[in-house]
Amino acid sequence: MRRPVPEKPGPGQESVWDYPRPPRVEHVDRRVTIDLGGERIVDTRDVVRVLETSHPPVFYVRFADVADGVVQPAAGASMCEFKGSARYFSLTAGGVTAERAAWNYPNPFPGYEILADRLAIYPEAMEACMVDGERVISQPGGFYGGWITSDVVGPFKGIPGSLGW
Repeated sequence: MRRPVPEKPGPGQESVWDYPRPPRVEHVDRRVTIDLGGERIVDTRDVVRVLETSHPPVFYVRFADVADGVVQPAAGASMCEFKGSARYFSLTAGGVTAERAAWNYPNPFPGYEILADRLAIYPEAMEACMVDGERVISQPGGFYGGWITSDVVGPFKGIPGSLGW
């Protein structure tokens, strides 16, 4: 399958087609808030994002920045060729449980060690995920956990026909 035509970024935007493969991990100075069940479960500026070709950024927050009692282990695991073996978590707040709504890499491969004590959360499973006050749109496709904001352009992996990208 041939590579799609990337959208042209405007001022202050990034194209996911300029992101590297293997992915890059970087700290960003952005405020991330996450709400579930009418409760604020995350409010932090200690944020890391992972950038990978064709994917919107995946934001990772420290476990310590998630409200107490929210995170519970869930069944299942997956493997990333770059980051290593992932484990999954369910999140509960305000009487709402989002099953397998988050993951982390407890023993990441070299270069991704910073992810060991961090959690990535699927935005579609939350009431709201915000970056600097902007509501996040979920990466299409259900499997991926990218956070789409107005400062990134695609097209994004996960849309119909993108399996071979």
